[in-house]
Amino acid sequence: MKAALYARVSTERQAERGTIGSQVEALRAHVAAAGDELAGAYCDDGHSGARLDRPGLDALRDAAEAGLMEVVYCLSPDRLARSYAYQVLILEELARLGVRVRFTDAPGLDEHDPQARLLTQVQGVIAEYERAKIGERYRRGKLFRSRAGEVISRKAPYGYRRIPRGPGGPAHLEIFEPEAAVARRIFAARAAGTTIRQICRQLNADAVPTPTGSRAVWGTSTINRLLRNEAYTGQVYYNRTETVPDRRPGRRSRQVPRPRADWIAIPCPAIIAEDTFRAAATVSYDNAKWSPRRAEPGAWLLRGLVKCGPCGVGTSCHKMRGRNGTWHRYYYCHNHDPVRAGGHDRRCPERNIRADALDEFVFGQIRAALLSPALLLAGEQAIAVHAPVPDDQLLAAELARLDRRLEAARGEHRRLIDLYQAGLIDMPELDRRATAITARQHELEHKRTSLAGQRAELARGNRLRHGVEHFAARVAAIIDQLNPVQRQELLRLLIEDVQVTGWHVKIRLRIPLDNPPDDDHPHRRTPPPRPAPASSGTAPVSTQERLRSLHGDHVAVVEETIEDGHRYLYSP
Repeated sequence: MKAALYARVSTERQAERGTIGSQVEALRAHVAAAGDELAGAYCDDGHSGARLDRPGLDALRDAAEAGLMEVVYCLSPDRLARSYAYQVLILEELARLGVRVRFTDAPGLDEHDPQARLLTQVQGVIAEYERAKIGERYRRGKLFRSRAGEVISRKAPYGYRRIPRGPGGPAHLEIFEPEAAVARRIFAARAAGTTIRQICRQLNADAVPTPTGSRAVWGTSTINRLLRNEAYTGQVYYNRTETVPDRRPGRRSRQVPRPRADWIAIPCPAIIAEDTFRAAATVSYDNAKWSPRRAEPGAWLLRGLVKCGPCGVGTSCHKMRGRNGTWHRYYYCHNHDPVRAGGHDRRCPERNIRADALDEFVFGQIRAALLSPALLLAGEQAIAVHAPVPDDQLLAAELARLDRRLEAARGEHRRLIDLYQAGLIDMPELDRRATAITARQHELEHKRTSLAGQRAELARGNRLRHGVEHFAARVAAIIDQLNPVQRQELLRLLIEDVQVTGWHVKIRLRIPLDNPPDDDHPHRRTPPPRPAPASSGTAPVSTQERLRSLHGDHVAVVEETIEDGHRYLYSP
């Protein structure tokens, strides 16, 4: 009879060790002993028996359908498939094609022998159980090793090389300097504001090899993944995803992210600084948020900054045409869409916000704040009222007094030692006096450290005041000369967000205190790290009754009327 062989090993390591070769040799011996003619050998190196889409198995099934064999030799049912259901499927398919299956390590599969069939079925069930048990042990082992600080993934990030586990310790990452230099170049360029496409063009122009080497050019997706990889700051994470069943047809499972609290951090050498990583991330965030696509230059000065007060979500920008053909701009709450809000009952009750009125009002408040830096420091001064900071001269005088007392204590300690060496006091008396002097010296040093911290805090507060005043002076000098685009950039630099609730407007500020070079302009947005709020303020409540349309958001005509001496813009 024409016979075929089928052999399988689960992992690449088993394939490298040649265990599949021992299976093939044993099966060849059985074919020779039975006097059958070997028609072909089909092998799957490093393929799991839990899947049916294996190249060797597919080739075997195609050959059986073509009538190239009459019998298939296999070591055991678990080599054919780990799942009992898959075993039954393959065996029934081969039986339908007239091909018998002989397991060399199991009793012959005879359809007329119920005991043999029962034993084969039991072996299939045990193989499926064994597979689940091996998978669980493998999962627990990897969790234990990762918590011990071992790098589990065999694929190292770009810029690193994985050193396998050996006498030197567990598997870990080492910096591969030729690639690390490229990674530093990419992060530095991105933090400086260079677009990802420009970075790709520069790398391709310099013929820098790609991470895989299979592609000739760098792609934007490759740069994006590299910029989001936290390994470059010194932390590799394991257990970030989990496998869940996939309901889509043709797919058995899919990977979903785990909560960040479940991630396991594994330290590794850092290639870039944390500040550079955050700066690159800030540029990407700002580019997505302030993208000028589908927006008129300089229009909607507060685009991306306005939040709906009741909903706490952002707003979109859109225009409506008035009855006279004039276009009017509005800020539109995201939750006006019932689908996005989660139902009609959760739909935003607020009306649209007139963009021109809100832009004018907020810019006027920012201009007034910059022309009066004391307003920006109101929050910091209010804190100082509850916890007043001592005057710098008083702190300096107290520190000088403590220094003199510390020096006197040290001199007293030296004189005490001289008395002991001269034989004027004995050891018990020396210990008693030295203990008292040492305790007093420690108390003085503690007081001095506390006062030094207060003086440093006072210096920081003074730098804060000078920084705010310096920044405000630079901006106030040219604020009236800015065009609409420059005004928009200035507001993005100064404002954290603008919350609008009814007729009330709340402006949260963030003031960058780092002094820019003399040739920089204050209205330019600096892409490196987002400055922490140095002082924040709330603008006065708006009494402008022109901020919102007075009716629903599904209208297209805007009219103007005057009532009680006030001008209103509304939608009929």
